[in-house]
Amino acid sequence: MKWTQERLDGAVAADLAKRYRIDPILSTILAQRGITAPEQLRFYLSPELALLHNPFLFEDMETFCERIQEAIESKEKVRIFGDRDVDGITSTVLMKTELERLGLDCSYALPENDEPYGLTMEGVKAAKDAGASLLITVDCGISSIEEIKYAASLGMDTLVCDHHLSGEAMPPARCMINPKAEGCGYPFPHLAACGVVAKCIWALRLSMTELYNEPIILLHLVQKNDVIVIEAAKLENLALIDRIVEEVVPGVMKASDSRALGFIGSSAPVAVLDADYEKDMLRKAFGKSIEINLIDLRPEFEKYMPIVENATLFSLSLKSKASRFAKVKSELDTLISMFSAYARFKYPQLGDGYADILDLVAIGTISDLMPLEDENRVLVRIGLEKLEKGTRASMQPFMLKLGLAGKRLASTDIGWQIAPCINASGRLGNPRIACEMLLADSQPAAEDGANRLIMLNKERKRLSEDVWDRLLPKAKHSYELFGTKLVVLQEDSVPRGIAGVMANRLMKQFNAPSIVITATTEGVHSGSMRSFGDINTRDFLMKYSDLFMDFGGHKYAGGFSIQDGNLGELLARISEDADYMDCPEQEDETIIVDAVVPPERLTPDLMKTVELFEPYGEKNPPLVFLARNARIEQTQILRAQKGPAGHLRLTISHGEYQWPAVYWNSAGKLGDEFSEGDIVDVAFHLGKNSFRNQESLQLTVIGINRVRP
Repeated sequence: MKWTQERLDGAVAADLAKRYRIDPILSTILAQRGITAPEQLRFYLSPELALLHNPFLFEDMETFCERIQEAIESKEKVRIFGDRDVDGITSTVLMKTELERLGLDCSYALPENDEPYGLTMEGVKAAKDAGASLLITVDCGISSIEEIKYAASLGMDTLVCDHHLSGEAMPPARCMINPKAEGCGYPFPHLAACGVVAKCIWALRLSMTELYNEPIILLHLVQKNDVIVIEAAKLENLALIDRIVEEVVPGVMKASDSRALGFIGSSAPVAVLDADYEKDMLRKAFGKSIEINLIDLRPEFEKYMPIVENATLFSLSLKSKASRFAKVKSELDTLISMFSAYARFKYPQLGDGYADILDLVAIGTISDLMPLEDENRVLVRIGLEKLEKGTRASMQPFMLKLGLAGKRLASTDIGWQIAPCINASGRLGNPRIACEMLLADSQPAAEDGANRLIMLNKERKRLSEDVWDRLLPKAKHSYELFGTKLVVLQEDSVPRGIAGVMANRLMKQFNAPSIVITATTEGVHSGSMRSFGDINTRDFLMKYSDLFMDFGGHKYAGGFSIQDGNLGELLARISEDADYMDCPEQEDETIIVDAVVPPERLTPDLMKTVELFEPYGEKNPPLVFLARNARIEQTQILRAQKGPAGHLRLTISHGEYQWPAVYWNSAGKLGDEFSEGDIVDVAFHLGKNSFRNQESLQLTVIGINRVRP
């Protein structure tokens, strides 16, 4: 086992430790992972709702809100179209729950059995026949060009809420909320579909308040030596639209020449924290004749934020979390943050009430393997807290049956237990079971749904193993046939719902992009592809788009539908192209170490650093520590239930502490690579082990090297 630590500029880590008053090991890890910019650090050191990007940065968000308001006023029927996976199911539940809360008659449709993914002509017709006049797609729709045209021809508007990559042509929807769409205006492209829906929900809730589409200018003046600095910012729907800074020498500049006065002299109201102070400063800058009507925010702020009482903006800035991470400290930024916080307190549906929906956002985001960086860290972290508290009644029986109720949750609990059960319903052709469990409004219905999901997951596991045993020999043949660059299997006996699972497993088994094609409806086949590295799934499939009925997906996961008559040509063209593919060679695993932990620092307090980096997942792997010259005190072989391999239970000492440790699938290394009593270098994860409702700290070893004398 090899490990390496990227070359680190110690000055960067030292500067982080000093500037943010953090532990040296923490600053080393942050620097090691390239998390050094203030706007990045906040998502790790101070994750909170205030960090979420404003949904009205989406170019089409106002159109979305106004079309929903039209539907409410006209009492229209709405049909939601989702997908059968966890992200699609959670997105559907979130959207349906919110629209019904607003009083809309709302139904949903998910692809069942062998029905194709996304919006279909049949689905559009069924929605029309049911009386729907507004269609909303969640986790689909970006490629449904003809279907949305058809809906328009029937007099129905379509709102697309998706996160998949688009093709060259865009659907003719009334609006499109997709962070990956070119020109969408949103700064973070990696939201899951449930995250996109959560953005729509927040925007809808704000659109029901007096803040909606009402611009406001926030103003602050401060004197620095002989200069008065004027700062102003224009907000609309709590989003920063524009700002200005101007320095004025008192008595020198005419009011008519001031850019700042021109900025604040627009039709928008001007608000300040202390009106008397700001008026005095304006008069000092431009003379006593200057008159600007100012709204004093202090009385309103003090109703909801006691910290504001008797405090100046300067003193509040010193306490502000936002200013701690600002590149350039500005008291106006504190005022902007306070105004947004005031809105969340005044309208709880934008603050604490909004946080209650993030449990499902956490589940969908982790399940869809979205990068856990930027605002996804906030969405998932708060969502995990809500799951722990059991704020969603329909989830409580499910969590209890999984043994997760009352437990401190990590992203692995979603990835290994919660998501597979929800996914099982879609993979086995009935996503409605999971959807109805999450929508359940009674304890018996929630319990029944939980039982059915857990049984379906057991069936999914059994089915997957049976299919895998049949596929593996054929996959080996395909791997050789395609020059060890690709695995392509056409196997009609594979249930469509687990084709993606099989493609992913084959990709890992052979270290090559993999495609599994199976039969769906008569005369139609469906394919699932998984890839990695530089091989973009969508770009790969695009080369054969002339053969597909439809296709789509993410960078590393995609799918397509194809008529039987085109299948032979597809396989032939892929075979020809495989000769020119460049797949990475399988390399020996090299562990990237985040920090070397000296003996005096390997204490239970290190767990605080581990927890700070939760949630772990895509783009944020678990921390890897290295202990040099540790000692293996005890060893015990734990036989695996299947096969000859076994696991190791170890006791490792380093400094004052002796640590229980596990080393999976490594019994064969004992006596060969290391022995009891050896001095070793150990690479490990630090985590918690739960046994009989008792938690203890434990090392999970990922590599051991004997130290040669």
